[in-house]
Amino acid sequence: MNSDILNTSIEFLKGVGPNRAKLLNGELKISTFKDLLFQFPFRYIDKTSYHKISEIQSINSEIQIIGKISDLKEVGIGKKKRLVAKFIDDTGSIDLVWFKTNRWLIDSIKLNTEYIAYGKLNSYNGKHSIAHPELELYNNENVKKRTKLTAVYPSTELLNRRGITNKVILNLIEELLITLNNKIDENLPTYLKQKFNLLARREALIIIHKPRNLDELKKAIYRLKFEEIFFLQIRLIKKNINRKEKIKGYKFNVIGKEFDKFFKDHLSFELTNAQKRVLKEIRRDLGSGAQMNRLLQGDVGSGKTIVAFMSALIAIGNGFQACIMTPTEILSHQHYNKFKDICKLLNINVKTLTGSSKARYKKEVKESLIKGEIDLLIGTHALIYDGVDFKNLGIAIIDEQHKFGVAQRSKLWHKNKLPPHVLIMTATPIPRTLAMSAYGDLDMSVINELPPGRKDIKTIHQSNRDRLKLIHFLKDEIKKGRQIYVVYPLIKESEKLDFKDLLDGYESFSRDFPMPKYQLSIVHGKMKNEDKDYEMQRFIENKTQILVSTTVIEVGVDIPNATVMVIESAERFGLSQLHQLRGRVGRGAHKSYCFLITGNKQTKESKIRMETMVSTNDGFIIAEKDLELRGPGNIMGTQQSGEMPLRITNLIGDSKLIQKIRLLAEKILEKDPKLTNPNNSLILSYLKQIIDKKNIWEYIS
Repeated sequence: MNSDILNTSIEFLKGVGPNRAKLLNGELKISTFKDLLFQFPFRYIDKTSYHKISEIQSINSEIQIIGKISDLKEVGIGKKKRLVAKFIDDTGSIDLVWFKTNRWLIDSIKLNTEYIAYGKLNSYNGKHSIAHPELELYNNENVKKRTKLTAVYPSTELLNRRGITNKVILNLIEELLITLNNKIDENLPTYLKQKFNLLARREALIIIHKPRNLDELKKAIYRLKFEEIFFLQIRLIKKNINRKEKIKGYKFNVIGKEFDKFFKDHLSFELTNAQKRVLKEIRRDLGSGAQMNRLLQGDVGSGKTIVAFMSALIAIGNGFQACIMTPTEILSHQHYNKFKDICKLLNINVKTLTGSSKARYKKEVKESLIKGEIDLLIGTHALIYDGVDFKNLGIAIIDEQHKFGVAQRSKLWHKNKLPPHVLIMTATPIPRTLAMSAYGDLDMSVINELPPGRKDIKTIHQSNRDRLKLIHFLKDEIKKGRQIYVVYPLIKESEKLDFKDLLDGYESFSRDFPMPKYQLSIVHGKMKNEDKDYEMQRFIENKTQILVSTTVIEVGVDIPNATVMVIESAERFGLSQLHQLRGRVGRGAHKSYCFLITGNKQTKESKIRMETMVSTNDGFIIAEKDLELRGPGNIMGTQQSGEMPLRITNLIGDSKLIQKIRLLAEKILEKDPKLTNPNNSLILSYLKQIIDKKNIWEYIS
């Protein structure tokens, strides 16, 4: 396609001009010819078929009828005044109704003359009518217009108010297609079009705006989805290939004595087959000479942390430093406390660094780090601050990657001669098609197996009315020696209402579980870090039985004796967050429970979330449902990912097509990684048009 003409400002299309161009850009992000061409309709009106009035009992949408108006009268008074026309054909009659009448309409309607009436069918007390129908004379010209489906485009209230109606958009599209004429070039090779029975690109783009029938429209949509998915996958796979070629990494030739000693003498349990498989994938990357950029997915409690630690040991065994970056201080301290004793046995110097670390301690850590005296540094994004410099960082492990932006992660790269190997972990399973489309440039590992002994958590949905029953159950669990989390939805630390919910909840639980028989802790983001740590430590040591908290305990907190998670106002949490919170229990040998407490009024979406949580413990099933409910942009978060570059593809409905095309793209690039084969020249040419020239961020993912 001629990219020059496509990049022409929309202002210069006949019928637009500067004012309309400004509106189209502001409301629909249409600023060029290309933007308008790829502004696809979101539905179509079918005016190609006609119905008899006697048939309309079974129709529940827009209908089109040919008939005559036999009677026309105004009914009602004041605001209830309306114009009613009796519309008849040879099978019966139906009322056409206009609630806002005007003289022009009354004067223009001709009795006993054939019309085409089109509109949405309404039913009231068994009687059918069409409100505010489109009415056109039945003649050859108007019948001829009805040989195609009519496209309906996205719009806004402001556009309609300013006169840019759907009819105007249709006229602009018509003008654009005339202007482009034969300037729409093909971008898929003949062998692909033949193999997958694809329309030509030009034909598909014309048909999607001006389809003659549904069969033709389906073929056009299939062609454009195929193209969109294909070039996204080609870009992602090529990006991965290019990164491995251009971004060299440290080559770790040995496993190292630290890894061997830990594996043989200090690993107190058998790794699952999934953990072993993932470790092999990571070891292969670390020995390849190219920089590793791997995403490690695993459900809550699947054992990602131990895999990450063993990966760090490989770097240390090759004479390099390692770091683990976490989203919260609580998680940093927990990782540190978990590994400090084992590191001592392995003669590894491990330190932690967070925003609240004392100035003197920070200074000591920074000095030791640059000298290479620290082998493993665990911390929050304090690790990427200026002044925190490594002697030779070999691997950076990023826990819960969605909490960190690309800019933050890129800072780790600049602390080294060569970029460190990167292992990104997430306990929020990513649906397969979303992973292929959003993280398709990363190598991916999945731990899809829970360690032996991990029990399913029984999830119960209750309303506030069942609180007495819940209190009784919690007291029984405490009597058995168990501990309980109670979580409140503090969405923003500044929200007074949410903070009040938390404090009110704490007071309420204090009344139901009075001292000295019961001990409660409270943890929230407004507390000083040392106070938070103190309360968490009391809970870890079983000095308190109930921890009332905000979502600061969402990620990584591991207390095997805690068997009950109570989530207050559960309707205010997303599915992914609910699943993360539930994963804080079920970590020991005892049966565990999660109570989802909601108000009496719930939205339809909230009810689906509760039903999903009750029905499954599988994070991947939950992730698919989350994608279905919220869409890809909300799941990924716009800070890191931007919008998904998909105009016509549906990540849920088109999942099989995405998987099929991903395999196809992999095979093509396996045989022809540079796309230099003449058969692939169109792919290469189009790829050069669409690839942005970016800096190092392009390779960070």
